[in-house]
Formats: sequence, C-alpha cells, structure tokens
Amino acid sequence: MTERAQAGPGRRTMLGAGAAVLGTAALGLAGGPADAAGNTAGKDSERHGGHGFRLDLPVPTVIGHRGTSGYRPEHTLGSYQLALDMGAHIVEQDLVPTRDGHLVCRHENDITATTDVADHPEFASRRTTKKVDGVSLTGWFTEDFTLAELKTLRAKERIPGTRQKNTLYDGRWEIPTFEEVLRWADREGRRRGRPVWLYVETKHPTYFRGLGLGLEEPLAKLLRRYNRHRKQSPLILQSFEPTSIQRLSRLVATPRVVLLSGAGERPWDFVTSGDPRTVADLVKPEGLKWMASFAQGIGPTLDLVIPKDSSGRLTAPTTLVKDAHAQGLVLHPYTMRNENSFLPADFRRGTDPNAYGDAFGAFRAYFATGIDGIFSDNPDTALLAAADHNAN
Repeated sequence: MTERAQAGPGRRTMLGAGAAVLGTAALGLAGGPADAAGNTAGKDSERHGGHGFRLDLPVPTVIGHRGTSGYRPEHTLGSYQLALDMGAHIVEQDLVPTRDGHLVCRHENDITATTDVADHPEFASRRTTKKVDGVSLTGWFTEDFTLAELKTLRAKERIPGTRQKNTLYDGRWEIPTFEEVLRWADREGRRRGRPVWLYVETKHPTYFRGLGLGLEEPLAKLLRRYNRHRKQSPLILQSFEPTSIQRLSRLVATPRVVLLSGAGERPWDFVTSGDPRTVADLVKPEGLKWMASFAQGIGPTLDLVIPKDSSGRLTAPTTLVKDAHAQGLVLHPYTMRNENSFLPADFRRGTDPNAYGDAFGAFRAYFATGIDGIFSDNPDTALLAAADHNAN
C-alpha cells in the first residue's frame, strides 16, 4: 500500500526484526474487512521492529489459500473473488512462468491436475517427464506453453474425489496472469475503498532460473508497475527458497516471508548450492536470526508449530512461536482445511475422510500458540475461529 496512518482502534501493526508485542491481538480492521459477524471493532495491538515495516493487518490474519480452494477450483479469479467476498484478509497467489516469460497463477508448473489440458489433442505431444526439484513428474508444464496457448485451457478442481462439489465449476475460469490479478485487486480496492492484500509465492525459483525463466525480476517489474514495491505495500512475498527472498529483497522493499516445510527437509536452493542446513536448523534461534536479516516473517508448516504423534494427534507445541517472535518475525503457518483427511486425528469426526471434522477445535489449538495468522482453504471458517479466539 502507499504510506498509511498509524494504527488506530481495531488495527494490529506488525513490523520486522526486533519486534515486541505491546498489546493483545485484534481481528477487526477499522475501515477494513469486517469479521465473520460483521464487526470491525477490536482490541489494539502493535508490534515494532528495526526494519520499519508496518503491516496493518488483523491478527490472527486469515489468508485465503489459493483463494478459496475449499469451495472453488484453486488459483482462479472465481476462487480469489470468493475469498475476498468472504472477508479473507489476504488472498494468495502462486506464480510460475510461461515459455514466453509471463507469470501465471498456478500452484505448480505441472498443470495436468488443475486444467483440462489432457482434453486438448493439439497439446498431446507436449506431455513429457521432467525432474522438478529432484522429483520426477509426468504431465504438461507451463514453461512449455506460450501465454496464448495457456489461455485456451480452463481450470478444474485438483482433488475432485475430496471436493466433489467444486467440480461444478470446472471449465468456468481460465488461468489468470499475475498482472490480471493485480488489475483485479486494484479494481476491487477502489470499489471497496481499501487495499486488497495479496500473498505472492515464487514457485521453484532455482529450477526456473536454470531454464532462463527467472521469476524474481519480472515479478519485481510488475510490482513496481502497480505500485506494490514499497515497504507499506499491501502485498507479502513468499518462497520456500531463502535465496529467492534474498534476491527479491534487493529488487523491491515489499515485505517478505520464508516458507518452511518439514523439519528434515532442505530448501532446494540449499541442495543445489551445497548448503547442508535443513529446516530443523532454520527454526533454531540462529537460523531465525539469519532469516530475520532479509525477511519479516516465516510461513512454517503447522507441524513445526505443534507436532503430531504416530497416531496423527497433536502433541505439545514447540518453542517456534516464541523463538520467531524474539527475532521480530511474524508467523503465518499453513494450511488449515475443514475435511477430516486434512485435520489432526484429535479433530476428525466420523469415518468419511471427505466430511468436515471439528475444524474449530483445530483452529483453537493453533491460535492458542500465538501464531500471527494462518493459511486456510476455508476462509469463512477461519474468520469465525479467529473471532472466537479474540472474544476469549
């Protein structure tokens, strides 16, 4: 966003390294998105830090994961619009490139499961096997298509066996470019009288740079074009590769978050560069301090916040929230979904893996750790859970 006023009632302001919590969390954002009950008032909380970043966002922040992928095919304008209409505080995009260098919104460059590409005989010969970040995949990949060719495809539900109702919308939306999303966000921001926040991930940046399709430079160019390159811009950048975040930090001032997968895994840029550190090393105080030198937050998998036992039940929380906050880092872990198959065993209900379990119970457990926000496929559920949390 452009320069904004100091946080007033109902705002929670988060800044970078050296943060200290000076109040209690609030959901309401004065003059901003109402909570699930239609309220905007809340308690005040402010976080200060040495980087001077000011992110005016409610806490817990609800991030629409790939839009509203619990209700619409992911990474479509329909999914993004529903997330915004539901009241999600931020809407997420994942970016991959086309052969001619355009950035499009897909969770993966393999579009086999998320588009109707297999139904297009003219593209049958494009089906191939590739190794992406060390994993062999067979399908169709965005980097083998021009933007014009991708625009002939239509999006579909990625997991139709689990989300059968979402298949109703198969074929309705095309693959959006990131520039189209920026234009959409600007239109919606003008209509609503407040900025629309975006959460933007660079996918497989080392892999694509090796193909001559580096993500960071064209992304930074678009951010500057749409005035989202500043410290106070309503946009957060994210990547599982720390070096991508470091590269972006040299190109734009937009806030940045390092994503963290399983404790025993290594970021792919570490694998290719010979860096021996694992995620378990990065979540130690020294690793967090290192990330705080170029990022304002982390996006850990929820298992790094509360591990599960061998039966899939939650155990005691780790010290990650406390340790990250001590370095001034905000925490936006991922991902909460309502279906039994995705919930900790403690909160599953009945025997149907596709039925909803006790998502509110799981949200309650995660919010109790002090996380600053959460990615959710079901933003409406997350907003109600955040309202419950702030009411207690």
